[in-house]
Amino acid sequence: MNKVKLTMAQALVRYLAAQKVDIDGQVQALFAGVWAIFGHGNVPALGEALYGCRETLPTLRGHCEQAMAHAAIAFAKQTRRRRMMACTSSIGPGATNMVTAAAVAHVNHLPVLLLPGDTFTSRAPDPVLQQVEHPQDPTITANDCFRPVSRYFDRIVAPEQLITSLPRALAVLTDAELCGPVTICLPQDVQARAFEYPDAFFDERIHRLQRLGADPAQLERVADVLRVSHKPVVVAGGGVHYSQAIETFRDFVARHRLPVVETSAGKGALAWDDPLNAGAVGVVGVGSANQLVEECDLVIAVGSRLSDFTTGSRTGVSSGARAQVNINVGHFDANKHAALALRSDAGRALQELEPLLADWRSDAAWVDRVGAVKSEWLEEARAAIAATDSPTPSDAQVTAVIDRVQDPQNDVLVIAAGSMPAEGAKLWRAGHAGAYHSEYGYSCMGYEIAGGIGVKMAQPGAEVFVVVGDGSYLMLNSEIATSVMLGHKLIIVVLDNRGFGCINRLQQMCGGPPFNNLLENVVSAQAGAPAIDFAAHARALGAEAEKVTGLAELEAALERARSASRTYVIALDTNPVDSTGGGTWWEVGVPEVSAREDVEQAHQQWMLPGKKQQAF
Repeated sequence: MNKVKLTMAQALVRYLAAQKVDIDGQVQALFAGVWAIFGHGNVPALGEALYGCRETLPTLRGHCEQAMAHAAIAFAKQTRRRRMMACTSSIGPGATNMVTAAAVAHVNHLPVLLLPGDTFTSRAPDPVLQQVEHPQDPTITANDCFRPVSRYFDRIVAPEQLITSLPRALAVLTDAELCGPVTICLPQDVQARAFEYPDAFFDERIHRLQRLGADPAQLERVADVLRVSHKPVVVAGGGVHYSQAIETFRDFVARHRLPVVETSAGKGALAWDDPLNAGAVGVVGVGSANQLVEECDLVIAVGSRLSDFTTGSRTGVSSGARAQVNINVGHFDANKHAALALRSDAGRALQELEPLLADWRSDAAWVDRVGAVKSEWLEEARAAIAATDSPTPSDAQVTAVIDRVQDPQNDVLVIAAGSMPAEGAKLWRAGHAGAYHSEYGYSCMGYEIAGGIGVKMAQPGAEVFVVVGDGSYLMLNSEIATSVMLGHKLIIVVLDNRGFGCINRLQQMCGGPPFNNLLENVVSAQAGAPAIDFAAHARALGAEAEKVTGLAELEAALERARSASRTYVIALDTNPVDSTGGGTWWEVGVPEVSAREDVEQAHQQWMLPGKKQQAF
């Protein structure tokens, strides 16, 4: 057996560079690059190794560790988990900055390889700079924070451990069910230590999408349930996208005349104007979709993790009031909420159900019902984006303007926390399967701009519209500079409603007074909170930028942004009050007793819909 002497860091990098993926017959690098912010914990050894492999495994520098991991996660999401990226940081704050991003990837089942530096296994120089010491357990470091938010976790304490650890890590990263963040901690002394690795360890390996099929007997049971249904509804989740089943899904629902409602992750599985598409479902959903769920006799959830925002805290989907089938490649998600579980790749499940269903279709009157409720919703949407007496536009009106200037066959909307996931789910007309990129599993403020970079890397020919509130912008805006530095142009629209408008609305709906959300209601100096010049700030980071007033100016600015050659930021004052209706109930903890009568009344009113909730 031929061997090659390499440091652990060199071996790690060479192994990653050897991983390839077959996408529709075209072999590409599985890892599109490594995001790196160097420090004493990773620059001497891993930095040297990355430099030696920079032509085949590019190293990209971000400005914040959390943000660079968000960019990697967004890239994986937009490539439908077929490609991915790695991220490395030093020990201490550099590492823990990535923990939030690891949680984003964990919740959303998205692959990212996290490579934080770690303390010395020898412990001779302890405590080293940035080391978190645990008095009762010297093996614990700050990196142990990654354990609950990693699908696979390891700490390499001897260079030869890579030979078993890396294949296990890749198995998780490329597995349809287990997919999620992998953390491999790299102690500084072990990174630099050499070992004679077998040459075969670095042989090229080509990964391919594996599609788990269903148990035949369970397929029969599911087919039996479908065949007796007259008014079924299909919930399209993210699994439809990740299983590469868009065409299969569209053919299946068309053949059997199945109305479809979409989750945030599933949006785009069916064309927005398809007669069977009733729109977004759940808390951020539309009236047509939620009405159909209320009236249906069977829910078929395809590739959804069935979060409370999809299920209306289990008062709509997963309420127990009607039969439900969960089709999911993951055992955990397939068996949620006492549904009939069909554990399978989404595409394969639909293909294998097809011959068992033969000519079965839902009732013709039920399909007609989709058109009726959808017409009602479209009228509501038109009212939501119509002119109002407010001096500043709503998020819904802004969404409609951006939607009007997009290229529906090419462009992408990127959003995350706050009001926009609701308005985007309801109003963005996704013209292609990848047109809507919403991080609403972890609802992570600060994801938007960094996520936009990852989307642009995945779809360099698209215009990527990033819509971010002033609150999220102030949390994590540094990657504007990164987008300019790398030449990944974004069109960023900053909606300035002077605070956390979404949560302010929730606070008042729960009977509370405006408090600590909008800047006018926070503790501040006598002069009040400063007015932020977001356009000036963005220009300072290298972007082109302007502030506009009103929707007409916004539309003109968006056209200028489309013709710009680098990242373009448009700031716009919006109002924190108006929002589009249509959503279901959402359970939050409204106090049962309070000194405020408004709160007690809100508790009584809020909890009434929860009587439909099933807890099993």
